[in-house]
Amino acid sequence: MPKPVRITGRSSSITNSFVNGIIPVVTPTAEQINEALRILGMDDAVRCAYCGDTASEWDHLRPLVVDKQPTGYISEIHNLVPACGKCNQSKGNKPWREWMFSSARLSPATRGIKGLTERAEHLASYEQWQTPTRIDFGSVVGEELWAQHWRNHAAILQTLRDAEATVELIRERVAGASTGSTIELTSL
Repeated sequence: MPKPVRITGRSSSITNSFVNGIIPVVTPTAEQINEALRILGMDDAVRCAYCGDTASEWDHLRPLVVDKQPTGYISEIHNLVPACGKCNQSKGNKPWREWMFSSARLSPATRGIKGLTERAEHLASYEQWQTPTRIDFGSVVGEELWAQHWRNHAAILQTLRDAEATVELIRERVAGASTGSTIELTSL
């Protein structure tokens, strides 16, 4: 049976949007992509850098968000590796090496993927390839604009909490108006 949706359950999505919305995206050249793939040992085919399955997306090797705050890393080839959906979702914002060898759900180690040490060596070489860009957003945009961004974030989260309280009242009234398991629905 489905469970009631909690509006406040979307707060991490809101936080990620507030960070991802400000992250620059630098489109790599074909030469940069080819070099990245070479370092990752993918001269023959593009596959997940973590497990070797078919790559379906690019993952941020270094997370963009940690503890609900931007790390300063951006979306650029020096911080992106090909990944499958399982690995990208499982890794989240964890450090890649720690996650890869962990017992986390769907981590390569948990899935029994062979050759993890070699994959980790390729990823370590990739990390050394170029220094990724890291931005101190507060310094770049100014403390007042940065503070306003996070006040907006806090206001939206408060609105979610207020909406959740309203939803609870509505649920209570609907439950009180129903008899047994029959709830009469009317159209407007």
